[in-house]
Amino acid sequence: MFNTNTRLRAILAGLTGAALCVGVAACGRGGSESGGAGGNGGARIAIVTRDFTNPYWAALRDGALAEGKARGVTVEVQAGSSETDSTGENAKLSTLAGQNYSCFGVVPVNSTNVITPLVPVARKKTPILNLDTQIDPDASSQAGVSYASFIGSDNLSAGEQAAKALLAKMGGAGKVALLQGIAGEQNGINRQQGFTQASAGKLDVVATQPADYDQAKAQTVTDAILKAHPDITGIFAANDTMGLGAAQSVRNAGLAGKVSIISVDGITAALQAVKAGTLTGTISQYPYAEGQMAVQACMKLAAKQSVPNRIVAPIQLIDAGNADKAIASFPQPFAPFDNPVAPGNGK
Repeated sequence: MFNTNTRLRAILAGLTGAALCVGVAACGRGGSESGGAGGNGGARIAIVTRDFTNPYWAALRDGALAEGKARGVTVEVQAGSSETDSTGENAKLSTLAGQNYSCFGVVPVNSTNVITPLVPVARKKTPILNLDTQIDPDASSQAGVSYASFIGSDNLSAGEQAAKALLAKMGGAGKVALLQGIAGEQNGINRQQGFTQASAGKLDVVATQPADYDQAKAQTVTDAILKAHPDITGIFAANDTMGLGAAQSVRNAGLAGKVSIISVDGITAALQAVKAGTLTGTISQYPYAEGQMAVQACMKLAAKQSVPNRIVAPIQLIDAGNADKAIASFPQPFAPFDNPVAPGNGK
């Protein structure tokens, strides 16, 4: 039974903890999300991504938080304010780097922006996961930063699958336009490369324009492309938000059913658009599963277990034939996939 002094000490300890929480971003305020109970030996995982207004990154966050809660570990996920907010992302990462986390997962805005704020993390020998978008290995090495693993989709394959799907829909030939993402962003580069390699000599690419992974900008860009090239019959968009913008432009131009559109990501709105027939297809990349895999890998690393240096997240072409299955199983893949860091795999 507690005496009066014991009760007083307990109350003071609780008040001190609450006061500390008010001043720390990891308590879930200020553009961050956190979850988990801090069990499993006290493992604490920090993940920084681009921006939560993009459903793709929000899904990665949700997968990481759900896995943290299920496994009883503390997971903190923060992000910048937009797809191109490298300054905001770096500020979040720098703040977290000064705190006591046992593993970091980072999605960069571009190939180099996160390297400098990761230097103090690397100096503490804290494991770092490069998530989704490749960070420049040479620049990282020069700064003394290394990565325990890369976890992400095969974007070359995503582009190739998009090309094959568009070729099938267009009868093996025709004029197409490409909507690119952020200039210099590796995922978009790889998707475009995969698409052009798989469609070379078959599809005539008449326009290639960046739209910064933004739906409104993609609609504006597509409006201009359709005016300049009214005879195109296909569009490849490097992500779903741009694909949805392109679809709106096509409808506004009265070309629905005449221009096929394939995009990449598999967000909810895209799956619904595929079911409705306004989007021909999407290459779903399952960021929710990627977030789960990041936490699983971090837990192994925090426990001094090895993980593969490259972990490939699943992708799947979603079209009219399987859209219902994709929607029913969302945000998880509806087909099984190999996950080397799943609980029970490896050590």
